[in-house]
Amino acid sequence: MATLRDLAAAVGVSVTTVSNVLNGRPNVGSDIRKRVLRAAKKLGYRPNLAAQAMRTGRTRAIGLVLPDLTNPFFPELAQAVENTARSAGLLVCLIDSQGKTEGEADGFSLLMQHAVDGVIWCPLGPTAPATLKNFSKPVVLIDRPRQGYDVVQSDYAMGGRLLAEYAVRMGHTSVGLLSGPERIESARQRRDGFIGARPRELKVAWEVGVGFDGMLTREAVAALTRRRSATLIICGNDLIAISAIRCLSEHGIRVPEDVSITGFDNIRWTELVTPRLTTIAQPIAAIGAKAVELMRERMSGEPLVSRRTIFDVALVERDSVRRLPPR
Repeated sequence: MATLRDLAAAVGVSVTTVSNVLNGRPNVGSDIRKRVLRAAKKLGYRPNLAAQAMRTGRTRAIGLVLPDLTNPFFPELAQAVENTARSAGLLVCLIDSQGKTEGEADGFSLLMQHAVDGVIWCPLGPTAPATLKNFSKPVVLIDRPRQGYDVVQSDYAMGGRLLAEYAVRMGHTSVGLLSGPERIESARQRRDGFIGARPRELKVAWEVGVGFDGMLTREAVAALTRRRSATLIICGNDLIAISAIRCLSEHGIRVPEDVSITGFDNIRWTELVTPRLTTIAQPIAAIGAKAVELMRERMSGEPLVSRRTIFDVALVERDSVRRLPPR
């Protein structure tokens, strides 16, 4: 098995330089860094992580705390984070909060016990777990911003605007809203982006807030099945939209013949349901990769101001929206 000395001899640099590269320290030029990493791959170098942790105090492990892995959006996000982290030599310790604040708090406690070097976190809601006060390592947020933290998110307001423009383009003048949970800022941004962009002729016939888990409340079911004047239902995410399609089908209401539906996120299920769901696509792979990039910068120890990285979204038009004839 190759050693640090083998890598140093192959590249023509000191063992210290090789160590700095492999430990992610910033005091090495990009050309030498690339040569060291190429040599490590060629020679099949595998570091002794336990020895490194004892020597440097770094475990090369990061936590990933997500709200609910039963929502297909989050396994896709976890895969994106893990793929990028693995390529950087980082181990990801995944915590599923299971939609519970105590699950989130226990997850942070467990990550602290395992001495991870930082945490990528998608918060459940506006209240941070008390254990976070004792966590001294870097934290990068995904999807749900908070003051004082790096955050990576999509342009949710842009998604709302795209849906408003699309509704008008498809001839709809009255919509119902199955908005996401108001306590989550990303849900509010989706809803407010739509409301702020809709022209005066596009009316909101009714609005009901439901959870991102897609579990429809009695009020939501009643709104869907009362056959009000709404010809298009705008849903806070894809799970809500898929649940709405099922609910409507059970009550003999066809999509899109009787009413149209849109989602948000573009999870993989959107291609599998009937009809295939028109939605707003988030760049999940790019979001995960950027979160890991910011985490690595934070782990380098350099003083950095908190940053918000916002990715554009795109409308994906499928089969769940019907174009209405001009009145």
